[in-house]
Amino acid sequence: MSGRALLMWDDAVTEYDFGPGHPMDPVRLGLTMELIRALEVDRAVEIRSAQPAGDSTLRLVHREDYLDAVRTASADPRGADQGYGLGTPDDPAFPGMHEASARIAGLSVGAAEAVWRGDTNRAVNFTGGLHHAMPGAAAGFCVYNDAALAIARLLELGAERVAYLDVDVHHGDGVQAVFQDDPRVLTISLHEHPRTLFPGTGWPEETGGGAGAGSAVNVALPAGTGDAGWLRAFHAVVPELLADFRPQVLVTQHGADTHFEDPLAHLTVSLDAQRAVQLACRGLADEHVEGGRWIALGGGGYAVVDVVPRSWTHLVAIAAGADVPPETVIPEEWRSVVYARTRTPGPRRMTDGRWPVTWRAWEDGYDPEDRLDQAVLATRKAVFPLRGLLVHP
Repeated sequence: MSGRALLMWDDAVTEYDFGPGHPMDPVRLGLTMELIRALEVDRAVEIRSAQPAGDSTLRLVHREDYLDAVRTASADPRGADQGYGLGTPDDPAFPGMHEASARIAGLSVGAAEAVWRGDTNRAVNFTGGLHHAMPGAAAGFCVYNDAALAIARLLELGAERVAYLDVDVHHGDGVQAVFQDDPRVLTISLHEHPRTLFPGTGWPEETGGGAGAGSAVNVALPAGTGDAGWLRAFHAVVPELLADFRPQVLVTQHGADTHFEDPLAHLTVSLDAQRAVQLACRGLADEHVEGGRWIALGGGGYAVVDVVPRSWTHLVAIAAGADVPPETVIPEEWRSVVYARTRTPGPRRMTDGRWPVTWRAWEDGYDPEDRLDQAVLATRKAVFPLRGLLVHP
């Protein structure tokens, strides 16, 4: 291995653009890369591009008729077929949609190939994490499911155990749907409760089917969950499952939309707690994953100036082993770029002022009156016995 983390990047990813007024503003990607450069995190990684995912790769997850529908809508957005989720308010068709979507997918697949080959043990594609796309439909701002494609490619290359951990505020429904019957893939999703947020799935009782029974894990968090509860839930479920599964590769999705400033959801998590989970993922990969193989993806996040660039810059730095201290002052040059592109001021520090973040460990006691504890226990009761693990309490 080279020892240096890979950062998968191509300037053309900003062409994944649903148009003015859409929450998935590609400025969030450009501003993230600019902040990575402003803080010189780019010096700690190898920046690499990859070919857009071709048909044979896309077909590992997506149906041929859906690929045809995306191409048709891409060539002429007026011909978008809403039966495939295209041309909807969530997923408006735009010229070049197929090419832009395949490019992002190619970066995640390229990260998977590089990690499996041994070029590195850590790779990041913060432009990816488009976890809602289904085999035959676009959904939730996602056209091609790059996370599922990266996992499918790992399986094709010979991986026997891949863990997927999704901490986006929305349920990782597309990835779960692709692998819910496959015991080689363990999917874990921590998300806002489906009663209060799209896509309305991700109940604790969704545990996989057939040979994959126990391979899907869902922690449905009450609206309003903040730092302490989010971290308590994470540590009450994730480490024990990964220690049991012993994956050969860990794929994580780091949607920044858990943040209290995000306009599309209802959790109240800080940037500092997001950073704490990123650090935890690195530690869990080092402890429980064969060779420490870790692929980190982006995802949602619609506070495109204040939150997304900072969160994902921390993610890249953590993967590179070049952690950015939370108190770091953001260079004025980046804030000038922010103002020039958005006419809004950028944040001044790489923290929300909540570092270090603390939480109460699950082992320290269960409160039957606490909604967060009820959510965690529901997950443990639903899936832990299927994996031969103790529920507690």
